[in-house]
Amino acid sequence: MENVRRCKSCQKELTGRKDKRYCDVYCKSAHQYQVTKTTGGTLFRQIDSQLKKNRAILKGYNKSGMAKVRSEVLLKEGFDPNFFTHYWKNQKGDVYLFVYEYGFLKRNERGSDKYVLVLWQEYMKPPKTKATP
Repeated sequence: MENVRRCKSCQKELTGRKDKRYCDVYCKSAHQYQVTKTTGGTLFRQIDSQLKKNRAILKGYNKSGMAKVRSEVLLKEGFDPNFFTHYWKNQKGDVYLFVYEYGFLKRNERGSDKYVLVLWQEYMKPPKTKATP
């Protein structure tokens, strides 16, 4: 009995290299699209895309390492404060949300919502704790 290799997308018989899985780039793309669609990969791409967009916006408005920007300016550009990678709480109790190395804190100053933008600093790292045996 002969072991026939078939394209993962269209099931045509494959010829050529032994590790070949698709008959052409179109079948490869179609198969990967279907896999991503059924496994939820689209959600991960959407989240990653929004994080990248948020980072680019924060980077653009925070050239000096610290800045204040009206919230409507950032939101108009597509910034979504619900997408962040981590947070840092200062001694005053303010919680800065970070998108990679760019942080933001929402404040209301004189009736106007603003974001205080900061850049991650070495002192913001949590203290190292000793592992217990």
